[in-house]
Amino acid sequence: MPGASLDGFSSRGRHPIRKSDNNNGSPPREDRMKSVKAVLVTFALVSSLAGAAHGQAPGQAVEKKQLTLAVGGKTALYYLPLTICERLGYFKEQGLDVTINDFRGGAQSLQALVGGSVDIVTGAYEHTIRMQAKGQAIKAVIELGRFPGIVVGLRKERAASYKSAADLKGTKIGVSAPGSSTNFFVMYLMSKAGLKPTDASYIGVGIGPSAVAAMKKGEIDAISNLDPMMTKLEQEGDIKVVADSRTEEGTRAIFGGSNPAAVLYARQDFIDKNPNTMQALVNAFHKTLQWLEKATPEQIAATVPEEYFLGDKALYVAAVKANKPVYSLTGVIPAAGMKSAADMLLAFDEELKGANIDLAKTFDDRFVKRAAAGQ
Repeated sequence: MPGASLDGFSSRGRHPIRKSDNNNGSPPREDRMKSVKAVLVTFALVSSLAGAAHGQAPGQAVEKKQLTLAVGGKTALYYLPLTICERLGYFKEQGLDVTINDFRGGAQSLQALVGGSVDIVTGAYEHTIRMQAKGQAIKAVIELGRFPGIVVGLRKERAASYKSAADLKGTKIGVSAPGSSTNFFVMYLMSKAGLKPTDASYIGVGIGPSAVAAMKKGEIDAISNLDPMMTKLEQEGDIKVVADSRTEEGTRAIFGGSNPAAVLYARQDFIDKNPNTMQALVNAFHKTLQWLEKATPEQIAATVPEEYFLGDKALYVAAVKANKPVYSLTGVIPAAGMKSAADMLLAFDEELKGANIDLAKTFDDRFVKRAAAGQ
């Protein structure tokens, strides 16, 4: 055989000739194993860098891939970050399989978490404060809304005589669900006007077409609810808006400062057992907030399901424009916002009057800080 000798060395130089393991010309087994190892090392390095880029420590896999998330009215713009996160595939990008259970209101979402039927909730920040007073450690991990985005509207027949929230006495007020943030909001307005929560009755009308129908049918006198329902009722002349927290100015006029709205929250024991899972969730939502900050109302409308439009895409776009200031820019709840939320609850919630609330225990900022550092 040209170029080779029988002693196993090349005739062109004294270099050993490696024989193939299977005599078919493929590389020796030792070389193949080295190549495989090199590929695996490269893959591991790329995976580690990808994890680090999203704020997750290299090599740390999520403890719980399949999650159940509760929300009270997913179609409301209050919870837009959840829908965007889902539609853009950010949960899957983080290795998560998230099943979303949509309840009538935030109170039911909280009950599902306490009962153990869901793992996490996108809901109002106020729930973390109220549950601490009840001895339950529930903590927010990222702020999704920096202003409540809640609007109070009065039936047009009653609007002419309305001067302040004191005029809500004796009325039937539609809220997403009793005990939800929309209920807290209107009770706070009433307390500022010298009324008690019991001076009005609260009717759960949900978030969506059912809320619109309740007003149009005359079943309620006023409504405390969210967009796009409130924009629809206002544009169609069914209500007069008397309180609006969709902007910084409106929120400041009501609360004297910022007031956090939707957050992602979970039980403390779940956070402790699943830190990598929580980091992945916060990474996904943090990326969503960045997308929302840059997106136009038209791009947002093009991303959500068509059924969110309430049959009118132009109306939905208008509602999105009105709510653009609502969404958090950083994911961090400022200390002033926590205090504002606590002060709101203390104004009408008798259960909190004597409670010792540690606001530092209502928000864990570790995850959002890591997400911000990695993106």
